Amino acid sequence: MNHALKLGVVDYSIIGIYCLYVLGIGLVLRRSIRTSSDFFLSGRSIPAWVAGLAFMSANLGAQEVIGMAASGAKYGMATSHFYWVGAIPAMVFLGIFMMPFYYGSRARSVPEYLRLRFDEKTRAFNAISFTCMTVMSSGISMYAMGLLMNLLLGWNFSISVWLCAGVVLIYILLGGLTSAIYNEVLQFFLIVFGFIPLVLLGLHDIGGWSGLQAGLARVATSQGYAPGVWSESWRFMGSTSSNPMGVEWFGMVMGLGFVLSFGYWCTDFLLVQRAMAAESMSAARRTPLIATLPKMLFPFLVIVPGMIAIALTQRTGPGALSLPSKPDGSLNFDLVIPLMLGHYFPNGLLGLGLTALIASFMSGMAGNLTAFNTVWTNDIYQPYIRSNASDAHYLWMGRIITVVGVVLSLLAAYLVAQFNNIMDVLQLVFAFINAPLFATFLLGMFWKRANGHGAFAGLVAGTLAAAVHHGLTLPAHAVAGIKGGWLGLVHVYPSEMAQNFWTAIFAWSAGFLVTIAVSLASGAPQKDLTGLVYSQTPRLQEENERWYRRPVVLGVLALGAVIVLNVIFW
Repeated sequence: MNHALKLGVVDYSIIGIYCLYVLGIGLVLRRSIRTSSDFFLSGRSIPAWVAGLAFMSANLGAQEVIGMAASGAKYGMATSHFYWVGAIPAMVFLGIFMMPFYYGSRARSVPEYLRLRFDEKTRAFNAISFTCMTVMSSGISMYAMGLLMNLLLGWNFSISVWLCAGVVLIYILLGGLTSAIYNEVLQFFLIVFGFIPLVLLGLHDIGGWSGLQAGLARVATSQGYAPGVWSESWRFMGSTSSNPMGVEWFGMVMGLGFVLSFGYWCTDFLLVQRAMAAESMSAARRTPLIATLPKMLFPFLVIVPGMIAIALTQRTGPGALSLPSKPDGSLNFDLVIPLMLGHYFPNGLLGLGLTALIASFMSGMAGNLTAFNTVWTNDIYQPYIRSNASDAHYLWMGRIITVVGVVLSLLAAYLVAQFNNIMDVLQLVFAFINAPLFATFLLGMFWKRANGHGAFAGLVAGTLAAAVHHGLTLPAHAVAGIKGGWLGLVHVYPSEMAQNFWTAIFAWSAGFLVTIAVSLASGAPQKDLTGLVYSQTPRLQEENERWYRRPVVLGVLALGAVIVLNVIFW
């Protein structure tokens, strides 16, 4: 089925102006990149509000925009849990409790913090696993963009990903992290203003929220669920069979709300790097807290279009929407946003919508590339390959490895094509890497007895536990392979997401228990842990800050607001 759109001159002009603008930002900032610190951490000079929006936008890659819309169509309002349960509490925890350790230790990366707290082998394991994860995440953004260009513009998939990757590569090479951050702020506003019209037009067409609920009730009934399951978030979490996500409340709270959420938001250097670039400790702590406000509102921009799309499939005649199928017969939910743009946007507005999608792609890819080049250079190349080179040499290496990261990401993009929802594969990657890492961090920051041997053994055990669980389970209707079952089959989950949540639970539990056991069986850390462990770090004083700048106050307000949202959409 051909969904290619006819873009007008104004549409191509908007896209072209955007691409020239982001390249221009890189050219302007090129003169300020004199040292490796400038390239990797912006010289720690970014204002809190800029860092906060960049923190938010770095998470707004194509996997967020396209993947969350796909999940909205596939799972309904339960997808909001990725925000109101699976993001806000962890962002608050990061700002209040964890940023003082990251920023105060003067570490250049999360793996370097692990070296300071534990030892070299723990740093090395995390650095290697993190670089693999960023390559996969960047590949997801590339795949989504290639899919978009192929569907909407009729461009060849491979040409599309290489062309867009080239633009991102150039402005990262020119301006480093600073270029990425300021472009991410621009991309944030483009995404917001590009998607607000889509939501408003869709809701108007379908008859407002009540009309959407009626359409979603027909979707639910057609698939054998209760009428409200696509439009409510918690009410149908009593059992795995009562909701399309196939997750009960414990799997949701433990798997997503605790393990995956805290593992991602609190330990993923892609995000932490933005806060570490802030101009002061106070600004660094406020960075994730500032980002909580737009984050808790984004379900209305990215999930609701997916819900509208699946409701439109129940229409007959004019105004109906048909989701294409993949070769295996499953619906290709990743095409929800591109199809909705073509369904509602006229020329001009279509150019703005496409630019917003291109911005999301570039935001996600740039975030992963800046995190990848920093960790490779500072945590792999410098300590293990060439330790006594000049600062200019490390700056050169950072630029070279950025090119390598783009090539590796391109290879990963073709692997992602086997999933019908890129959010499914993204959460699988997080279950393998971030889940055991969070167990290590939790113990390392709050239990001074945890040592390097325990941390390393915990990371290995957690990753192996994730591999074993994934290898012995499959989501329903899947065949053994990349989706699991390659060690045999002992359990079938209702969906890929349910499998991901339990993979994360097993990985975190194994990492947590093994870290404790090995730490107790070996010697206590023989180093000064001041500034690295909560009990041995002086409490930060906030009395001189105005109330609206205090992290604890901002955190309480964010948690209160998200509780209200959960109650409203219960």
